[in-house]
Amino acid sequence: MKKLLAVPVAATAALSLSAGVFAGDINVGSVAGVTGPIAELVAPIVAGRNLAAEHVNSQGGLLAGDTLNMVLADSACDPKAGVDAGGKVVNVEQVVAVVGASCSGATNGMVQSVTIPAGVVNISDSATAPSITDLEDNDLVFRVAPSDAYQGAALAKLAYDSGARNLAMTYSNDDYNAGIAQVFEKSFTEMGGTITANQAHEPNKASYRSELSTLANGGPDGLALFAYYGSSGIAIIRNSLENALFDKFFAADGMFDVSVIEQIGADNLKGNIQITQSASDYDDVSYQTWAELYKATGNDPKAPYAAHGYDATFLIALAIEKAGAADRSKIAAALREVANAPGEIVRPGEWEKAKALLAEGKDVNYEGATGNVDFDENGDVAGIYGVNTVADDGTWANELIK
Repeated sequence: MKKLLAVPVAATAALSLSAGVFAGDINVGSVAGVTGPIAELVAPIVAGRNLAAEHVNSQGGLLAGDTLNMVLADSACDPKAGVDAGGKVVNVEQVVAVVGASCSGATNGMVQSVTIPAGVVNISDSATAPSITDLEDNDLVFRVAPSDAYQGAALAKLAYDSGARNLAMTYSNDDYNAGIAQVFEKSFTEMGGTITANQAHEPNKASYRSELSTLANGGPDGLALFAYYGSSGIAIIRNSLENALFDKFFAADGMFDVSVIEQIGADNLKGNIQITQSASDYDDVSYQTWAELYKATGNDPKAPYAAHGYDATFLIALAIEKAGAADRSKIAAALREVANAPGEIVRPGEWEKAKALLAEGKDVNYEGATGNVDFDENGDVAGIYGVNTVADDGTWANELIK
């Protein structure tokens, strides 16, 4: 369970936070890995955040018609950059809440160094490390993406059900990849599988041939790979195939991007790779409503965490509206009230409806594009996962894991 701690009054508390920095604007931080190893994945997430803000602003705005202003800052999928980005939006831009950051390491760094001490609510749309669950955060850190405590187990079951019994494993030495690798190993071995070798690796090396040669000893059935595609993941797959060391791969969502197919080749990957990804119930009315709205922006609704970006932003807006003021100290409690039952259901795109209900003093219960976003005592949500494989047409195909 998360622990409460005394949060000191920030030096900036004397500034008025009731209506943002500028009259008519309410600033919310949008911290994201705009550059770095998953920049291509982040662009659709930011588009999801911005679409939610657009819906709020075009349907009456916040409170007395104020504009929801998303202040973008680059966390570069890096802990230090995450702290810098958080400091910029919290201390300089005076945001009342933060959406982000994109990666677990950046999120952990930012919330512990910046947002928690400042008493600012943070809701992440894509940070999934299990370590976030147990932060001493004074109930200020939330996420709409499920913990990798679930994804690691889901991937282990996929690997075991595919017939793999002996796997080598390598993971990038960062919060996200080390965390999910640990869960995967525990789950896979509990099912009866064996991890034949386990190595951490450093990102951005020119070659991983030496490490892979060691991992391939004993002829395991495949490689469980936990890495970001843009820092080490693609290089590891390429080195594996070029040197005939591994041809079967199991990976988590840090490896999901079209560039994996483009650089490795669909023929080399078809039938040889499974990548888990946090997903939505595509038959759910909330998802379908959101998907049509998002598709109209020219983006793919199934892009990883794009729906989560929308839900995180819409929830922050609902919490501000519920609180009745852009007041940092009131947003956390209001966030739980608009996300969790009871209340009249509000879906993506229904800001005008939500605003009217809250004005009447009624409870609302947001059912998002990602499904039920009820927060537990740790600020976590349950999740749905899909598995990505290479289809006959050479593109990624996604199927929900039942």
